[in-house]
Amino acid sequence: MDAGFWIKKWEELDIAFHENEANPLLVKHFKELSLPPGSRLFIPLCGKTLDISWLLSKGYSVAGAELSEKAIGQLFADLEVVPKISKIGELKHYSAKNIDIYVGDIFNLTRSILGPVDGIYDRAALVALPEDTRRRYAKHLIELTDKSPQLLICFLYDQSLLDGPPFSITNEEVERHYGDKYDLNLIESKDVSGGLKGKCAAMENVWLLR
Repeated sequence: MDAGFWIKKWEELDIAFHENEANPLLVKHFKELSLPPGSRLFIPLCGKTLDISWLLSKGYSVAGAELSEKAIGQLFADLEVVPKISKIGELKHYSAKNIDIYVGDIFNLTRSILGPVDGIYDRAALVALPEDTRRRYAKHLIELTDKSPQLLICFLYDQSLLDGPPFSITNEEVERHYGDKYDLNLIESKDVSGGLKGKCAAMENVWLLR
């Protein structure tokens, strides 16, 4: 799976992963990060998620990383905001009041480019990546954000029954990626209604990493 996989998804609007409202688990559990309004949240592989609009409406600043420029064009159109667009190394920087999105390969994003963040919200990044890339991603995310607290949402199911993405993330894998840097707390685990993609039973797990 390479960058072209996700670019094609957006070009063909094959984006069943895009939700038409703010994620209910974000709305329910965001308070667990204990971040006051004005704090800056980083959303890796953000797409055009409506979670961004929800966070902005609550008085937070948002930084994101996304491979698809088409997705980010749609994001700003939905926000009814005209961004300033600039080039930073291999990335494009879309910016407006309280929002910075870096378009390109997240592994080209550095801490000096991103700047300080107060927390991370990962609903669509870890689960989107194959296993070998997940190891690299988790290490990069820790370095990129200086171990900022994280709200992580992932799926758990029998991977042999369904090809990812989204991929199944076991509790043991979360521990491997993050256990030596964070205190891990599984704050909710719930059945996916109707199964994942309607094909197999799955759980949706919400982790708080501090």
